[in-house]
Amino acid sequence: AMRHLPYFCRGEVVKGFGRGSKELGIPTANFSEQVVESFPSDISTGVYYGWACVGNGDVHKMVLSIGWNPFYKNIKKSVETHIIDTFKGDFYGEILSVVILGYIRSEKNFTSLEALISAIQEDIEEAKRQLDLPEHLKLKEDNFFRLPEGKPVNH
Repeated sequence: AMRHLPYFCRGEVVKGFGRGSKELGIPTANFSEQVVESFPSDISTGVYYGWACVGNGDVHKMVLSIGWNPFYKNIKKSVETHIIDTFKGDFYGEILSVVILGYIRSEKNFTSLEALISAIQEDIEEAKRQLDLPEHLKLKEDNFFRLPEGKPVNH
């Protein structure tokens, strides 16, 4: 899982399945299929942690899931980022920049929505702990998060 890390990625936020906020109370930002397909094909599915930034906004801690979400039996692979902060409204169409730093766990199925939510809460706590480490904190300031003014970003 670690070979490709840190992994830098940016792309437009698109509408996902609409489940993160509604069913889980844990909103996620979804990358488009093109961005998902640009990920290394041998990157392990599962849950990761790192830094995320919307547009030229502040850089926040995040957890990110890569895979098929076995609980929901997706047929398309997705990359969903949960930014550990409170945002008002959504940011569809905005550019999301992420740096994936570490791996938390593999994908797994859950017997209930409650078990899934509880696992995600644990993932969030683990991400917070990891991202407070000095070697991870320094990437929060990476120039990657500063979008060049007036230049469109690759979608």
